[in-house]
Amino acid sequence: MYKVILIEDDPMVQEVNRQFIEQVPPFRVVGIAGNGVDGTEMVRNLQPDLVIIDIYIPLKDGIETIQTIRSEKLEVDVIAITAANDIETVRRMLQNGVFDYIMKPFKFERLKQALEHYHTFRQTLKTKEKVTQKELDSLFQLETDVRTELPKGLNDITLKKIVDFLQQQTVPVSAEEVAEGVGIARVTARRYLEYLEKERKVQLDVQYGGIGRPVNRYIKRP
Repeated sequence: MYKVILIEDDPMVQEVNRQFIEQVPPFRVVGIAGNGVDGTEMVRNLQPDLVIIDIYIPLKDGIETIQTIRSEKLEVDVIAITAANDIETVRRMLQNGVFDYIMKPFKFERLKQALEHYHTFRQTLKTKEKVTQKELDSLFQLETDVRTELPKGLNDITLKKIVDFLQQQTVPVSAEEVAEGVGIARVTARRYLEYLEKERKVQLDVQYGGIGRPVNRYIKRP
């Protein structure tokens, strides 16, 4: 279990964030503070794995709170959830070692992604003495299977379904097979596959056989 302290001054936001966090195993909120002073004291006493903190909190703001935590060498990771979107605040938070920075308003899926990434990061550090460059790139999310900006007419959900389907295949598959496996039209599947091939996420395998046009088949790149 990862012990989490939530530092947020709005009671309604406290409860929403607590429910969000505890929907993602194995995270458990062990303390909630409404200001930076109480939050710092909780970190000292409860020794959590993770602090989730707002910037705009009373007595001592999020930046000052993190600076105190770092100056006291308290071994805890930090994720910021805040409405602060100015570059200076983002820069200062990153300088103080936040693991992730989530802007309000946000959806549950974004927090879930951050927590799952944190879990993967911790497990990797726990089980390995050394890491490769590729593993580090993955931990720091420098490699992704989908881009955030897609061509007009394509969407992330369908793209992810196609990528997941291709990852399960051991031999190249056609657009028709992808369409059937994902549950979309063949012409739609072809558009996504052409996009993935252009982005070098899949490899094109043109197969000739018998009379008729060659068949384009696709396989996920390693």
